[in-house]
Amino acid sequence: MILEEIFNSKIKVYAFVGPSGKGKSYRAQMVASEKDIKFIIDDGLLIMDNKVIAGESAKKAPTKVGTVKHALFYEKEERDNIIKALRKYRPQSILILGTSDGMVKKIAANLELPEISETIYITDVATEQEMETARRIRVTEGKHVIPVPTFEIKKDFSGYLLDPLQIFKSKGKGEKPYVSEKSIIRPTFSYLGNFTISDTVFRQILEYLAVQTPAIYKILKTRVENYGEGAKLYMEVTIMYGYNVVDGIKEFKKKARKEIEKLTAMNVVNLEVVAKNIYVPQEEEK
Repeated sequence: MILEEIFNSKIKVYAFVGPSGKGKSYRAQMVASEKDIKFIIDDGLLIMDNKVIAGESAKKAPTKVGTVKHALFYEKEERDNIIKALRKYRPQSILILGTSDGMVKKIAANLELPEISETIYITDVATEQEMETARRIRVTEGKHVIPVPTFEIKKDFSGYLLDPLQIFKSKGKGEKPYVSEKSIIRPTFSYLGNFTISDTVFRQILEYLAVQTPAIYKILKTRVENYGEGAKLYMEVTIMYGYNVVDGIKEFKKKARKEIEKLTAMNVVNLEVVAKNIYVPQEEEK
């Protein structure tokens, strides 16, 4: 315990503060890069070098109150999860994002981190026009930014609308440019409302793609099972005579997985396609 206290006391804690919707998460990686900080805490997530290593995004909470509690690590299980990761990775410095000085101090205290040594405010790194643009996008489109690549968080946001956002910033002649990828999501409590996807949608997409696949004659049966992490799909098909069964199914599965995730924002956890029989076209009688 004494060793842990010594370790925690050596972590230099930075805070990045600004009102909600002003572009903090959008600029988090740039601020961290300039301060040589490899670890970021943002909305319930512990991020290291663009990768989520612990936590679950507060933006998945069904209400705004739930989001705030989650971001503050109000629940013991959530706190312990992050503290365990911090002890494992032993960061030298960390950047905490929050909407106020009080919020970042509360997060630091809940995670048993030292007092904040330096605070950067959104007004230090963004113009009024940039902050207004961020606010407008938040209000009108209900979009939020998470400072990790879409690929990294997609498994945790099945059923949410995600878009990748690449940032390229030149630091000046002779200096290495700053490049990062972030993810834009629309949370469950968005002002634009919730959305649901029925099983019929999956079936219709699969049927349409099957028509576009020469190796598949028709779909005999489909089964859709929805889980928290995504959808599990099962299909039985008839293969057209003359096509390689393995190659035909492999091509269809690759296309189907890609299109379903693109059109529905749902992860395809598993897609099983079984060839039940082969269709042999009858020769036309002369």
